Amino acid sequence: MRRPLRAMRFAAAIFFGALIAARAGAIETVVVGSVGSASANLWPVTVGERKGFFAAEGIKIDLVFVQANAGVIQQLAVDAVNASVGSGLVDPIRAIEKGVPLAIVRIEMQRPPYMLLAKPAIRRIQDLRGKIVSVGGAKDITRIFFERMLATAGVAPGDVDLIFAGATSARLAALQSGAADAALLTAPYNFHAEAAGFTNLGRTADVVDMPFSGVSINRDWAARHPAAIASFLAVYTKSIAWLADPANRTEAIDMMVSVSKLKAEDVAKSYDFLIKGGFLEPSGTISRAQLGKVVDALKQLGDVPADFAVDRLLAPGLSKVID
Repeated sequence: MRRPLRAMRFAAAIFFGALIAARAGAIETVVVGSVGSASANLWPVTVGERKGFFAAEGIKIDLVFVQANAGVIQQLAVDAVNASVGSGLVDPIRAIEKGVPLAIVRIEMQRPPYMLLAKPAIRRIQDLRGKIVSVGGAKDITRIFFERMLATAGVAPGDVDLIFAGATSARLAALQSGAADAALLTAPYNFHAEAAGFTNLGRTADVVDMPFSGVSINRDWAARHPAAIASFLAVYTKSIAWLADPANRTEAIDMMVSVSKLKAEDVAKSYDFLIKGGFLEPSGTISRAQLGKVVDALKQLGDVPADFAVDRLLAPGLSKVID
């Protein structure tokens, strides 16, 4: 009975706190953690800031970059950041299973937006045997994605040597420097590498059917600032809708170029890839079945117990769940 009672109290705190804060009209700062540096994964936050959507809701964003996703979630766990965006789902799941007061409140990328880029002489995934490949970390979701790509090509994980570089920008640097023979990259870095002559060995979305990233929160902070997190999530959905409108394509590309300092042509390719490919989750809902696929992958690795329930990941009153 203890867990349902706690959930009811959390939901009540969200509702009444939001009502009080809304009446007060206070400006709230949300410290947002993300991996590495500005990339296409942060487009919704960038839109929300540049278009004034956050400001209109009384929200100020303080964006903090951490080198690896595990580090972002560690910062979230100790309330050094209030929410994480553009980061993989496996780390918050592992933390929640250990009893850390976190919750997943939104899916961002409903399909993994990665491509596997390799040195020009490497033409097939089978050619990676005996080679060095850069992924995010030993327990990072990019490793899960990469090993599933290997499986489709009949390559065993032990046939490839891995190095762990954290963020996509660091993995690209490892590939460019020659420290890695291949790297799993997300937009727009994958397009930059391809334009530089590296071989595209395939997309994770073609072999992996599970969500990639989501918005996670510190439950204790959310209970103290319910209006802020509710408004943050509402703006996030509004920003994705703005991004998906073809009329805003040019402005969206200009925004990302200004924050990422990447080439406009690479950012344009990223926009078309993500929007036309339907990678961004538009509704703000969480599919219990799809999130369950990530949990199942972690169960197969032995990282969470077999009886771990998806509902433990969710926050009543904030996570909008569908079956």
